[in-house]
Amino acid sequence: MAINFNNALGIHPDALLVHSRRSEIIANNIANADTPNFKARDIDFRSILAGEQSALEPVALKATKAGHFSSLVSPDFAADLLYRQPLQPSIDGNTVEVQEEIARFTENSIRFQASFEFLNSKFSGLNSAIKGE
Repeated sequence: MAINFNNALGIHPDALLVHSRRSEIIANNIANADTPNFKARDIDFRSILAGEQSALEPVALKATKAGHFSSLVSPDFAADLLYRQPLQPSIDGNTVEVQEEIARFTENSIRFQASFEFLNSKFSGLNSAIKGE
């Protein structure tokens, strides 16, 4: 079995992309906290992860167009965004709850950092293996 980056790093590079995109979405929610009728959005990381894990089974796929992507984050990402159900709806129709969004942003940042640290340790291990240490 050949060693390649996909085998060595697993899903963590794609997880970093999803966490980065989620940070943008949550920051957009916070920025629009005072915009009337703005609907807070988010992604369901667990469903994306479950879909990615189910794709780990060996399946012969063929890209029929140059625009096909093999990464976890698709260009039509907005279609995958979910609307939030506010705990306390506002009169102006805005569904952003700033404290909840800040908590989600913090949690997402911690998860991003954990994936980043995991990748960093993987690269350190690969570097040590290459040097023969």
